[in-house]
Amino acid sequence: MSTETTAKLTGTVPEGVLIGHLTPGTAAWEEARTGLTITATEIAAVVGLSPWMSRFTLWHKKAGLPTPPFEMNPAVEWGNRLEDAVALKWQDEHPGQLAAPAGTWRHREREWQRATPDRLIYPQPTSEFDVPEQATALLEVKTAPFGDEWGPDGSDEIPIHYRCQVIWQMDVLGLRTTHFAVLISGHDYREYTVDYDEAEAKLLRDAAVQFLTDVEAGHRPPIDGATDTYQTIRVQPDGLEDRDVEIGFGLVCRWDDAYEQMAKAAADLTQIRGEVLDAIGNGRRAVCEGRRIAYRTVRDGHTHSLHPYTSSKDAA
Repeated sequence: MSTETTAKLTGTVPEGVLIGHLTPGTAAWEEARTGLTITATEIAAVVGLSPWMSRFTLWHKKAGLPTPPFEMNPAVEWGNRLEDAVALKWQDEHPGQLAAPAGTWRHREREWQRATPDRLIYPQPTSEFDVPEQATALLEVKTAPFGDEWGPDGSDEIPIHYRCQVIWQMDVLGLRTTHFAVLISGHDYREYTVDYDEAEAKLLRDAAVQFLTDVEAGHRPPIDGATDTYQTIRVQPDGLEDRDVEIGFGLVCRWDDAYEQMAKAAADLTQIRGEVLDAIGNGRRAVCEGRRIAYRTVRDGHTHSLHPYTSSKDAA
């Protein structure tokens, strides 16, 4: 299929309006995502379910206030690099269907509601001149180091923040099915299907409307324990004034208690690590009833470090 024909496939859905095929990181891409809009990747933060961004940080972003800059990490880099390969695997598994680049969309009536799906799915054209009139479903492509949050292959059991994302995308475009192509641990390929749920979509829309109302009114969300919330607070002050700032006694008590608990937890952890390492002796792993708990690495015949098995997949 020619590039021209593929381009024609990306502009027809029931409810969405195509903004364009925007390159991430460009000015046009940023403009489509900032201001009083909510994108599919942001809606989980609105409802407090995003593992990457807190409601506090998103509020600052939408209010035009400083937020920490995005930093590329290996997981994001390799997810981007592998997206085309995983999408091609899905297409190989589904002859007769074509997954084409989707672009950035807004809802036909709610212009503030935005989405950038990975792919739109169309019936496979039989010739260069056979161009389907409308997409039939969405395809989301994901990579994951472990499968803990993913259910059995073929189910709809996916991480909750991804469910928020695709319910939002389907609501924007007017499509009713999203297929997932997921590569776990670099070799475990799985597929999932999520159907549109109007009740869930309404909950997300209502939450988004309230969130944007709070942004306009200047009602900042409370500070939470997320790391990115702390990083957002760090970038708010501009400069340094040599002055004292009085803070409340209750906050001071919580400060003292938190640091005391942290010191005690650090000492407890060191003791427990010592006991586990002592129990392992010159073995490699500590196990309990078939579960792997920790493992040691060795240099020059002596213990170099002790590591926990951090997931159920590690411990399997």
